[in-house]
Amino acid sequence: MTTVLVIDDSPSEMAKFRDMLSKNNYQVLEAINGEQGCQMAIDHLPDVILMDVVMPEMNGFQATRKITRDKTTAHIPIIMISTKNQETDRVWGKRQGAKEYITKPIDESGLVQIIRKVME
Repeated sequence: MTTVLVIDDSPSEMAKFRDMLSKNNYQVLEAINGEQGCQMAIDHLPDVILMDVVMPEMNGFQATRKITRDKTTAHIPIIMISTKNQETDRVWGKRQGAKEYITKPIDESGLVQIIRKVME
């Protein structure tokens, strides 16, 4: 079973991701901030990470950079998910190491398709 680590500080967004992913037979791990997400990535080595951008303390860009630069977790594809939809945000997210950058609200079938794509 594919394991997806969701890093998002919003309980309502987390619930949406949990429902969407569980329905599509993904095992879901949850982190409520960037720091916890980085530690869980090391501890659990998930197959994919869904990363919110706007979070307190360590934002998604910082957490993505930390995960992709650590030799233990660098192989894990990260999909950044945000309400920030400017081209500069997309470019910056990819420069931090994200494989994809998608904007909220999330379409379930589109999300599953992108997860499959980054795992190829």
